[in-house]
Amino acid sequence: MIYDASMDALMQKVWDGKRVNADDARRLYLLPLEELGMLAHRRRMLAKAESYHGRGNDIITYNVDRNINYTNICNVYCKFCAFYRTEKDSDAYVITKEELDQKIKETVELGGTQILMQGGHHPSLDLDWYLDLLSHIKSKFPQVNIHAFSPSEFIHFQKVFQLPMEILLLKFKEAGLGSIPGGGGEILVDKVRKRIAPLKAMSDEWLGVMDMAHRVGLHSSATMMFGHVETLDDRIEHLERVRHQQEATGGFTAFIAWTFQSENTRLKAETIGAHEYLRMQALSRIYLDNIENIQSSWVTQGLEVGQVALTYGANDLGSIMIEENVVSQAGTTFQMTVSDMQRLICDLGYEPRQRDNWYRLVEA
Repeated sequence: MIYDASMDALMQKVWDGKRVNADDARRLYLLPLEELGMLAHRRRMLAKAESYHGRGNDIITYNVDRNINYTNICNVYCKFCAFYRTEKDSDAYVITKEELDQKIKETVELGGTQILMQGGHHPSLDLDWYLDLLSHIKSKFPQVNIHAFSPSEFIHFQKVFQLPMEILLLKFKEAGLGSIPGGGGEILVDKVRKRIAPLKAMSDEWLGVMDMAHRVGLHSSATMMFGHVETLDDRIEHLERVRHQQEATGGFTAFIAWTFQSENTRLKAETIGAHEYLRMQALSRIYLDNIENIQSSWVTQGLEVGQVALTYGANDLGSIMIEENVVSQAGTTFQMTVSDMQRLICDLGYEPRQRDNWYRLVEA
């Protein structure tokens, strides 16, 4: 790559922690990977410098939780999903309370502090089923945060239960919901969403749920699934919309990007490798200057790339994922233990620390 004064100025701008725009992002994307990674790591250090009593640059965090899919029945038929079933399929299910209790009990025994609970857009479950489920979990496991129901699910609830979004969110919060995952974000560009999931919530709807959730006191994560039909400009627009929403409400605790996995799905695309994943994560760290935490995606990339990602802007290794059912249906089956997490972090010279959903450190 040929450097000129304008590129030198842009790199200095990033190094100094100043905000970049979409044109800047396009130019940064063309840098050699190692240089883009260096800039992203610098921005990670600036973002975490004041956290954990000034020790944020010495610590890499991880979470211990379980991904519980309460049903695989879904009526939006996303082309990129290998997990969904119809009500008529022989392997369709809705979880029982006994199964749920056993999964949470095992999670707590492993030191877990949270469950991530998502499902399909089930056409037949009523509002009381969801509220009762939340109340049941909170009464039996009051120490466990319920991180559940993506914006796409809430859009589905709103259509089925015919209630304003604010009322829905408040009802779920009162019943025990603690925070909201960023699932269903994919790419927040409608022309892309119409190609890969035409029956799913569009960009303004997804962001609208997040906006209201933040305003009623529910924090959430933000995500991006890339490497399918989108362009670089689409990815940058996605980052811009996430940054704009964070500017308005400040409710995103973290950003997680992962690559599309095509096996067993109807949407076919060339598999994105580690090089492209690291490049996009690094750009995300630089662009999302108002989101403190960037999470590495070892679930789709594997343990070693997940570790390398910690030098490309990420400050968190994510969850050990005691259970994962969606990505694994698309052919990705990487697994990790707490010991694995700690080893990968220590090997880079950082101190591994367990954290909760709000990035508060969990005492051993």
